[in-house]
Amino acid sequence: MKTCLRISLLLSVFLVSAFANNAFAQSKTPTIVDREKEGKLDFKIGDKVVTTYNYGPTVAKPYFWPVVTLGENRVTRDWPMLKDSPEAKDHKHQKSIWFCHGDVIPEGIELKQKTKGVTGVDFWSEETNFGKIVCVKVGKIGGGASAASVSTMNEWRTADGIKIMDETRSFTLETAGNGYLIKMSTTLVASVCPITFGDTKEGSFGVRIRDSVTEKEKKGGILTNASGKQTEKDVWGMESPWCDYSGPCDKGTAGITIIADSANALKSCWHSRGYGLMAANPFGREKAGFPDRKGNKELVKLPKDGVLKLSFGLYVHDGSAIDAKVKEVAGK
Repeated sequence: MKTCLRISLLLSVFLVSAFANNAFAQSKTPTIVDREKEGKLDFKIGDKVVTTYNYGPTVAKPYFWPVVTLGENRVTRDWPMLKDSPEAKDHKHQKSIWFCHGDVIPEGIELKQKTKGVTGVDFWSEETNFGKIVCVKVGKIGGGASAASVSTMNEWRTADGIKIMDETRSFTLETAGNGYLIKMSTTLVASVCPITFGDTKEGSFGVRIRDSVTEKEKKGGILTNASGKQTEKDVWGMESPWCDYSGPCDKGTAGITIIADSANALKSCWHSRGYGLMAANPFGREKAGFPDRKGNKELVKLPKDGVLKLSFGLYVHDGSAIDAKVKEVAGK
């Protein structure tokens, strides 16, 4: 009788443990949900929406917002999406997290509307005569126990609405370190005409961090790159495999790391500023003013039907760059 009772108790403990472990696994499962009518993709870890990819027809270019850590820290700026946000109201085009470039030149196409200081089409700013990156299709969402993925198709269009380039943009969501990792791969295709990427600092895979995290606020926020260099002074314009921006949030320290894939044919310099911008720029050269591109005037060009593939990682984490083990997650 005692033996049967002992076996029954052990079985109960095993079942409870197995259920708990399964529930924990389920709570960490990455998924992506398409709210097609609203033009939004929700990225979820378990039952929590950690970020939303906004791709609807009214946006100038798709962007992630809001962006929340697993510890429930909002780490990117809420303005201009939230009009009553108390945060800094500058650079309205810096919407949380985005990918684009500030001077894309469609060779052989006459541009009726142009932006001052830009040779081609400005996809970075949103002041006057700017281009739009239009999502024309969302592909099938894939997933498993450890990752979720989705691909989107975009058209890069002039201010007049003329397509100059096609893009396939793919995302994979998975947990990592003290947070989660979004891997973004972009395939840019010069499907209409030859394309030249102009020499400008205004690009390309960018984050606008929340005010409390910025160096400008002097509350402990700091930029750090893979070489261990810190602050805008030593990070801006330098080539690096990754750059991190971490600082105080509502529930402790948190931050974001942008990782440039080591397989990229083009290395990135960093347009990272103390006021809250951090962007990996593979196209800027000497004119952009990047110290690590001094003397380099060779622009990135695609022939007609040419293809350029780039990949980046976005590590959203709680804790500082050291606490979040950014080096380990980035692999360097």
